[in-house]
Amino acid sequence: MKRYAGFKLLIVDDHEHNLFTLRTLVERYMDVEILEAFSGQQALDIAVREPGIDLIILDVQMPEMDGFQTASMLKIRKKTKDIPIIFLTAAFKTEEFQQKGYEVGGVDYLLKPIDDNQLLNKISTYFRLIEKERELNRILEQKVAERTAELAAAKNHLENIITHMGEALLVLNPEGEIESANPAACKMLNYSETDLLEMSIGDVFEEEEEEQAGAFFGTWLEALIRTGALSRIEASFIAKDGRRVPILFSRTAVKDSDDKISHIVCIAKDMTGYIREPDAMMNASKGA
Repeated sequence: MKRYAGFKLLIVDDHEHNLFTLRTLVERYMDVEILEAFSGQQALDIAVREPGIDLIILDVQMPEMDGFQTASMLKIRKKTKDIPIIFLTAAFKTEEFQQKGYEVGGVDYLLKPIDDNQLLNKISTYFRLIEKERELNRILEQKVAERTAELAAAKNHLENIITHMGEALLVLNPEGEIESANPAACKMLNYSETDLLEMSIGDVFEEEEEEQAGAFFGTWLEALIRTGALSRIEASFIAKDGRRVPILFSRTAVKDSDDKISHIVCIAKDMTGYIREPDAMMNASKGA
């Protein structure tokens, strides 16, 4: 049974008889597409023009541009530099020429007259390596696609949570400037997200204690650097129309690889209509 359907082999020799012999041998055992070139220049033209050439069998002794020169030209072209080259030669048999063949990019250096089994085994070896590489690439691409789909699904899930959560979410940079806001924050503050992105947290937020006003963000950073999070703070949002919206506020530091704060995540629960526990107790004592 013939193998390697879909593979493409370029054979290069300036003697038509040698090309015929090589083609006949390969076609007898392999179901590959064979391209032929009668010179180094023709081989370059075919290799650049034809996509997907898997292997080149290249004669060394050719006029005008020999096999070494041809291989050197193939290796400096982006499209052809990774195509493996097997040299064939009847004349350049010394170790010096073999070493030169490897230096210009050959993966094998075979001598004529051709040993049929040796050549077929060499071709099969490289085709098997290519098959294995393609299978590994296919598996890798599949895993990347699966991971990308998982990340996209997770991102979509997170975005849906942020979009539909009842609490206001603001993400700040370390300078206190608003970098993102969810729909609940926009609704609570009566600003569009575009408007909020031009503002800082101090424009829309105030602490309960008056003495903290004005310098509270510096205090935030100091506390966040120490603890990483501050939660359940009673404060107010300042809406677009000036209304004070009572909120229960939490903020969390997000740190980068250098352990520096890169973002601050703020979550606020609208406490409008809620009676705070101290107030409730005071009202109860008055009633008594």
